[in-house]
Amino acid sequence: MATSAYIHIPFCRRRCFYCDFAISVVGNHKRGDTSGTIRQYIDTLIAEIQATPVAPEAPPLETVFFGGGTPSLLAVSQLERILAAIHNRFSIAPTAELSIEMDPATFELAHIQGYQAAGINRVSLGVQDFHDDVLAASGRSHCRSDIFQAIELLHRANITNFSLDLISGLPHQTLETWQDSLAQAVAINPTHLSQYDLIVEPKTAFDRYLTPGEAPLPSDEHTAQMYRMAQVTLSASGYEHYEICNYAKASFAARHNLTYWQSQPCYGFGMGATSYLNHQRIDRPRTQSTYRQWVTQFIHQGGRTDDPVIPPTEQVLESLMVGLRLKQGISLQNLYRVYGERGLVSLAAAIAPHIQSQWLIIDPTADTFGEQSPLHTSSLKPTDRIRLSDPEGFLMSNVVIVDAFNALEALQP
Repeated sequence: MATSAYIHIPFCRRRCFYCDFAISVVGNHKRGDTSGTIRQYIDTLIAEIQATPVAPEAPPLETVFFGGGTPSLLAVSQLERILAAIHNRFSIAPTAELSIEMDPATFELAHIQGYQAAGINRVSLGVQDFHDDVLAASGRSHCRSDIFQAIELLHRANITNFSLDLISGLPHQTLETWQDSLAQAVAINPTHLSQYDLIVEPKTAFDRYLTPGEAPLPSDEHTAQMYRMAQVTLSASGYEHYEICNYAKASFAARHNLTYWQSQPCYGFGMGATSYLNHQRIDRPRTQSTYRQWVTQFIHQGGRTDDPVIPPTEQVLESLMVGLRLKQGISLQNLYRVYGERGLVSLAAAIAPHIQSQWLIIDPTADTFGEQSPLHTSSLKPTDRIRLSDPEGFLMSNVVIVDAFNALEALQP
């Protein structure tokens, strides 16, 4: 049963030039308590939460994540209403991780203190870079000084569990400025750091005006080097590289995000959000009007949807794709249960070149990520784990995962 819930707050002051998320732009002068659009959305969101079926034996939620968009545009009273609806419907464990994404220059001390009083105990701060020219070229609404003001507010509120988001490969970034951003992030000393490589998504501003690999974007060689620089700098500073894009100090891995990477069930609420429940993936519409219509229909159908159950073979493929993002990789036991010996044989043939290149490693251990020496072999056993090497395997993850995916997909009827 699901013990995690994601709540999508889709409002932003502006759309960043790289963003293809489901958001609504409200401008620089609107917040949750001054925007009728945001108030209406919160009402619809809470109606969806209240209509969601819950089994009598369902355990309380262990993680709740407010993402966006810019959830820090919410009034404290609005966040309180949403959390009250979540708690009344599902219950929230006393030790739950309650996270919120916040952008610099979108909140004051009173907002943080109010969120904290409502139960928020983890903050993810969208820094992206520490240089004003890079931030401006990316369409961000904050500058470098706003970052440090935001950090000061977190300290004043005694928020000790916070993460910084960084993006590599942005326009005008150089190896020198990227190393400087890493150094400044480490000096702030967050418990967690995320490093995302820029992807130029279709229909974004970057897609219209920039060409990947060409100035002012860094070259592919430089973006790969930026990834390696982050791995060296952050690992040397006491952060564990526990997932392709994520680093954490001991005991501070993002518990909510581990739900996704471990293919665990999760509730999703709000415009553009996705649930994964009872092996069904339920996607919400990406505009406010269609989302409201969807919620109306959802309530009319008694909280049920017609989304198909994902077949076991596809479940294995999806767990392979997300599981290989983690440092410990993925066990082959479930793959063997579904695909049998032919699955192991086909996978072994597909990944043999990547084992040879040392992008992929086989660990002959049944249950946990141990300290055993890697076994380089073209054979696989159900008790093996496979994992990507760090950093080169992580850098080439798309190639490895696609080859593994295609080999198993070819076995499906």
